Amino acid sequence: MKLSVVIITKNEERNIERCLKSIVDVADEILVVDSFSTDKTIELCGKYGVKLVKHKFEGYGSQKLFATEQAHFDYILSLDADEELSKELKESILKTKVNPAYDCYSFNRRNFFGKKPIRFCGWYPDKKIRLFNRLKINWNDKQVHESIEVLDRQMVSHLSGDLNHYTSSSAYELIEKGKQYAEINAGILIKSGKSVSFVTPYLKGCFHFLKCYLLKFGFLDGCAGFIICLGSANSTFHKYSLVRKGSLSNRI
Repeated sequence: MKLSVVIITKNEERNIERCLKSIVDVADEILVVDSFSTDKTIELCGKYGVKLVKHKFEGYGSQKLFATEQAHFDYILSLDADEELSKELKESILKTKVNPAYDCYSFNRRNFFGKKPIRFCGWYPDKKIRLFNRLKINWNDKQVHESIEVLDRQMVSHLSGDLNHYTSSSAYELIEKGKQYAEINAGILIKSGKSVSFVTPYLKGCFHFLKCYLLKFGFLDGCAGFIICLGSANSTFHKYSLVRKGSLSNRI
């Protein structure tokens, strides 16, 4: 199997080199699709001889679909710049390249808050399909929470090892990312004609916190778990607040 590793970027100078270092041993091609970064992302990519394509960002799903289409090989490993292969996962992929018996492969993603690996909050094992034959399956075109859609689960083989995901380095970054996703999701709901009441943002936010902190055992992750659950609740509150404002504006 020849493998194209595909990464989408925008201003990822803090993360991209860690990601690239983890894939040089498994990639037959490294393709970076960049949304016009203004930091040192492009410069750092140049150190690893990547194939670089610039493309306007119009949503996560469509951007990853575009990136997949630019690759030279049909088997794709799709990563985000803030992710890296663990040693065990790298070894699993190398073995798979020798004998690719399936059309797609899943593995667990281990999410980090700062330097702390998170065990609960719904953040682990966070199974993802990221290695696939693009002739058989591909990304959907959702703006956010995009995924590789598989109709037959028998097509999927699960690999050992974790994909490390360095999602946020601080509480501030966690909240800001949550707001960005909330704004995208709110826009989708507003376009669909969704209408919410005054109390909906508060109820949804509170329920989301309790679900994350208690039902998903976020409290077992200590202070980091509390911050993550609070940030997730804040994102949910922000999303429905924006939907309410949008629905009210449409009535005027």
